Amino acid sequence: MGALASAALLFPLLSAAPSATAEEPAAGALQRQFAAAAERYGVPQSVLLGVSYLQSRWDAHGGAPSVTGGYGPMHLTDAATALADAPHHSEGGEDPRGDDSRAPRVGTGAQAPAASRVPTAAELPARSRTLERAAALSGRSAEELRTGTAANIEGGAALLAAAQREAGLPASADPADWYGAVARYSGADDSATAATYADDVFDVIRTGESRITDGGQRVTLAADPAVAPATGQVAALGLRAPARGAAECPRTVACEWVPAPYEEFGDGDYGNHDLGNRPASQSIDYIVIHDTEASWDTTLKLVQDPTYVSWQYSLRSSDGHVAQHVALKDVGWHAGNWFVNAKSVGLEHEGFLTSPDSWYTEAMYRSSARLVRYLAKRYGIPLDRQHVLGHDNVPGTVTSSIRGMHTDPGPYWDWAHYFRLLGRPITPSAGPDAGVVTIRPEYAANQPVYTGCATAGEACAPHGSGAVRLHTAPSSDAPLVRDIGLRPGGQDSTDGVNDTGARASTGQSFAVAERRGDWTAVWYLGQKAWFHNPKERRTAVNARGVVLTPKEGLESVAVYGRAYPEAAAYPAGVPVQAVSPLPYKLLAGQRYVVGGRTPGEYFFAPTFDPAGHTVVRGQEEYYEIQFGHRVAFVKAADVRISRA
Repeated sequence: MGALASAALLFPLLSAAPSATAEEPAAGALQRQFAAAAERYGVPQSVLLGVSYLQSRWDAHGGAPSVTGGYGPMHLTDAATALADAPHHSEGGEDPRGDDSRAPRVGTGAQAPAASRVPTAAELPARSRTLERAAALSGRSAEELRTGTAANIEGGAALLAAAQREAGLPASADPADWYGAVARYSGADDSATAATYADDVFDVIRTGESRITDGGQRVTLAADPAVAPATGQVAALGLRAPARGAAECPRTVACEWVPAPYEEFGDGDYGNHDLGNRPASQSIDYIVIHDTEASWDTTLKLVQDPTYVSWQYSLRSSDGHVAQHVALKDVGWHAGNWFVNAKSVGLEHEGFLTSPDSWYTEAMYRSSARLVRYLAKRYGIPLDRQHVLGHDNVPGTVTSSIRGMHTDPGPYWDWAHYFRLLGRPITPSAGPDAGVVTIRPEYAANQPVYTGCATAGEACAPHGSGAVRLHTAPSSDAPLVRDIGLRPGGQDSTDGVNDTGARASTGQSFAVAERRGDWTAVWYLGQKAWFHNPKERRTAVNARGVVLTPKEGLESVAVYGRAYPEAAAYPAGVPVQAVSPLPYKLLAGQRYVVGGRTPGEYFFAPTFDPAGHTVVRGQEEYYEIQFGHRVAFVKAADVRISRA
């Protein structure tokens, strides 16, 4: 899981998919359904399309619910029917701190709070029960609203029209007059989140969008750059102001302060983060993307439990609302690697790795991207996949921790779309003979088979993915490459949804080892790894990059999961941390893409009183590299650098 463990109040992991024998809708059918619903309820078509885009990007997801129990293109919520338990998505017991200087926190706070239970429908917030109201307004049954796109769109239009009426406003043909109704549709319970949601919808209306949905339908929203919404309408909704307090967020994000406790308890134990002085004491170099594996309410309960762990921000899927828990100067316990924790900011996104159709909303993707852009600018963090990491890209600190590292947000997180929102789309930067490639399959069309979403060995529902498989030879029949850290016995990697041993993800860059027909080989975990990269549907783009290889005379160099200083750098009273290599080797003749250079550094913070905290920085320097699915570190003294 992200920083979270399995908990109650979670949404289902089984995904519904359209029947293979279902009749394909006629071209343009979905666009006509939007037009018909808009006309029937007197809602401007651009408003209806804009709201739907923020909720689902016009996808139907085969009738499966989102992470917040929303159905269909309009994301009509029926969370009471979607509540279930979710399994842990890491087979091992990751210590979220990843610090050898103190006892591991594996298992601590590993269950949901004792008071957790499945709530009744009446106890759920209004944003979780919009399908019920849409049924009453539209005359459509709950089943129709969940499974039929035309009915679902009508239900959403009926909700918008009702919100307009309740505000005492006419059913105007001018989209600008619907700002308040759009804000109400978000379901947000604070004015800032409602306004941010409406701003995003009207940004889509101004700029326009066009895409092919998961049902194969082309939907287009023509740009209307002159629309000027009546933003003052939000004040009339009577929503609370968010408790922004000490929150560190851009003004473009609706954010509130929900602090994680810094409390001492037990026999010298404390939680759930460490006080620091960043960036004065140490640089912030990474942003780590997690998913929660928990509902929003459970997520907030867990991060406010002093015996649990922590992260800086949580993001709500339904409307993109952000809560900050740990000050940016302090160190959260979230990534399972103390070197990364000490130099990173952790973002937890409400969602589930093993539920491919429990989709993240566009509202959350956009809030997350704005927050990441803000953090990157504030701390000078490069917007690339060596610095914007998934939790599944963070390396184990030592050999024994590799198998327990978490695997979120997993193969269904849309990194390509995310980086477009970050303003860094993944595009070619070199010609066909480039020495580096960046993984970039077409998300919707790229549907590798994964297993283990609901039942071990059982295939997950077909779904788009940003990852490609890596084989030992240029053939889909060839075994997958091996990860000796995950499987010391030398067994092949598998197609398990949590198996990262033979997986390359969108945005990751690798040095080319060979090209043969429709296949490309890259250097990966000390071996040559092949992925299918046909000319008619490329799964990677050619790129330029800085690469490294062992210095002349060295047959191999050690690879590390953390960049700790040499023993001589530690002052008296600070235990020397082992510079322990991982079981992999970077061999002569192999090349790996460099993410950056960093000094060996260790943040010593094993006590509640921060007066004893210190940062140890040595003379030894390291390069971060894209070594496998996870990043790794090598000593700068062992390698030579070149451009490819």
